[in-house]
Amino acid sequence: MKPSPDERREARRTLATSAYTADMIRSLEQPFLDDGVPLMRIAAGSLASVADIMLTQAGLEPAGARIVLLAGAGNNGGDGLYASADLAGHGADVTVVATGRSLHQGGLDALLRAGGVVTALDPQAAIQGCEAPAGPDQASEELDQALDLCRQADLIIDAMTGIGLKGALRGIPAALAAELGMESGLPDRPAWHDPAGQDGPLVLAVDTPSGVDIDEGTLPGAYIPADVTVTMGAMKPCLMLPPAAYVCGRIILVDFGFDTSALVPSVSCMEAEDCAGLMRAPRVNDTKYTRGVVGLVTGSALYHGAGLLSSRAAASGNVGMIRYCGPEQVGNLILQELPETVLGLGRVESWVLGSGVPTRQAQEAAGPEGQDEQRDLIADILNRQAADLDEDDAAADPPVVADAGALDLLPDRLGPRTVLTPHAGEMAALLNSHGENVDGDQVMAEPLRWAVRACQLTGATILLKGAITLVVGEDGTDRPRVMTTGFGPAWLSTAGSGDVLSGTIGAMLAQNAGPIQDDATLMVDLTAAAAFLHGLAGSLASGGRQTGWEQPLIFDPRKPQDFADLVAEDNQSEGHGTVAGPMGQPIRAGQVADALPRAIGLVMSRAEGAADQMDQSAQDGDDASLFFENSSLWF
Repeated sequence: MKPSPDERREARRTLATSAYTADMIRSLEQPFLDDGVPLMRIAAGSLASVADIMLTQAGLEPAGARIVLLAGAGNNGGDGLYASADLAGHGADVTVVATGRSLHQGGLDALLRAGGVVTALDPQAAIQGCEAPAGPDQASEELDQALDLCRQADLIIDAMTGIGLKGALRGIPAALAAELGMESGLPDRPAWHDPAGQDGPLVLAVDTPSGVDIDEGTLPGAYIPADVTVTMGAMKPCLMLPPAAYVCGRIILVDFGFDTSALVPSVSCMEAEDCAGLMRAPRVNDTKYTRGVVGLVTGSALYHGAGLLSSRAAASGNVGMIRYCGPEQVGNLILQELPETVLGLGRVESWVLGSGVPTRQAQEAAGPEGQDEQRDLIADILNRQAADLDEDDAAADPPVVADAGALDLLPDRLGPRTVLTPHAGEMAALLNSHGENVDGDQVMAEPLRWAVRACQLTGATILLKGAITLVVGEDGTDRPRVMTTGFGPAWLSTAGSGDVLSGTIGAMLAQNAGPIQDDATLMVDLTAAAAFLHGLAGSLASGGRQTGWEQPLIFDPRKPQDFADLVAEDNQSEGHGTVAGPMGQPIRAGQVADALPRAIGLVMSRAEGAADQMDQSAQDGDDASLFFENSSLWF
């Protein structure tokens, strides 16, 4: 039976928010290949269509454009060859730089028939239509000439490697990537990057940029950053995971019609509809207690503001009440802005601990002025969490968010109902306290590895902060669950933003206290949902359109013109709903807390089927709707 429009939409939403390992992708492809489905030709047609759009959007005429294809010997190279043959057949000036010793024969034949030119860089290459370099000196000259061709091109199509590559690039691909891209690290460029206005060629990556680790999402060596990545059939982890996801540019997912229902994604991302399903709607018989109470042990004699910011976020996070436990001067500050706050211990459905509380070392360095009882209360609450595990009674105490000054007070072992929220430096300190030897830079280079390791060592749910935030926790199986969210602007890297995030998570947990008691694996979803809301609030506050990560645009190879029309329409909407251009404007942490109720309202409206209303808002120039599907410009 033909699927309904709602079923097709749901299938595509799942496709856009779930990533699968290289082995899983092969298992999805195989039935199609066994049935003789020409996946390579479908991929090539999609690539050629996207290349045309990229050139057109950059103000270049596709016919006559100078295109260089960097082609490896595998199937990705074949995709690129067939696509380049299509482009050459429509008048583009195409040169293929063979980076290995062979090329896909069918794709090569098509390219040569269309008038493309092939050059080989490996002295041991045996490729029809071109001569291999006679020795090292000629090979070096050919490499220099190939680099000059690339630098003068309008478009580079990067098809050097596929999903089978493990580790860093080697040999000729590594040399090309080091010269054309980056030897290591991330590009130092603004968060809103406009390829159409850049010096040098556009870069279109086939499936994934060459040089990224497919399953781990790392950058193990030289790589070529892409302006657009066209990925085939399903998302790969590197397209969602930091730091690799930062160098993929705009992601286009070609829908082959894979059936992923039998597979568990290795990574999934939080988005608006899933977040909406986790928010507790107010009910006619509610009281302040049934909506949830958040307890906060935050702020300190040294850092008053963190107590206020975490409290503002919690109070705005869809709960009925907050309790603050801390120094009198911080409590008085909170009461000035939030007079509904209750001071002192009492019933709570979640705890937020440690934001603005100094570490042991910082407290000792501060002397008498830095002393208060926050750390003692935090330690007591955390130790009760550990005791619950010992008594096999994991639902006895409320779930906990442990941030900043709580991270050096952790018991040896916690359960999934405790969320740890370190940044990279704090993560390194946490890991080192459990016997690892790692620094903050290493955590940033391999965030998935170290977030998983922290989850294994502590038993807690881990939120590792970043432009793309990772959440790792219990899945009820022998493997951790991994979620990402990058739906916030780079402006969120500001003092106090983490305090607002902690309060937001605390509110999300408090309103879901009952479901958490029944199923602790919900902690990953709830934590990711809170981070999503925090990012959305940051976007609303900044008024721009740049985010740490964006869901892919879906390309239906049966309807390429529909995709071209979508891109054209999206670019025509530039200026709608932005107060400070695509980049947005600087924000303070307090503005993020202020925008949180609006973010929650927008998300919950989606749950009530108000998408049509938001579509109308977009036509009226309201920025709110632009933060959901296809929310940013093509590039």
